Amino acid sequence: MLIHNVYFALKDSSDKARQHLIDECYTCLSGISGIRSFYSGVLAEKNKRPVNDLGFNVGLHVVFESQEAHDNYQTSELHNEFVERNSDNWENARVFDTTAADRSG
Repeated sequence: MLIHNVYFALKDSSDKARQHLIDECYTCLSGISGIRSFYSGVLAEKNKRPVNDLGFNVGLHVVFESQEAHDNYQTSELHNEFVERNSDNWENARVFDTTAADRSG
């Protein structure tokens, strides 16, 4: 299993722009095969502990069945379309990938 987390800092971080990116995540990416679970949302602004990284506006969290499913996602037409349609408003996008065993039972 591979867990893919992307944290987007936006040039225009208005409520409308953040919601637009979340909607685009679901529209373009959530239906790609090999995804076990999919979530996108805004920074939890109330969580301001010293350990919290507040340097982003929108998070994307995707759990893939396998490394192969992740690799197919990265090269898919829908993923490429998502990047093309949305990257103009990204100050940066930080990616954190984790491999994990499924221990849910």
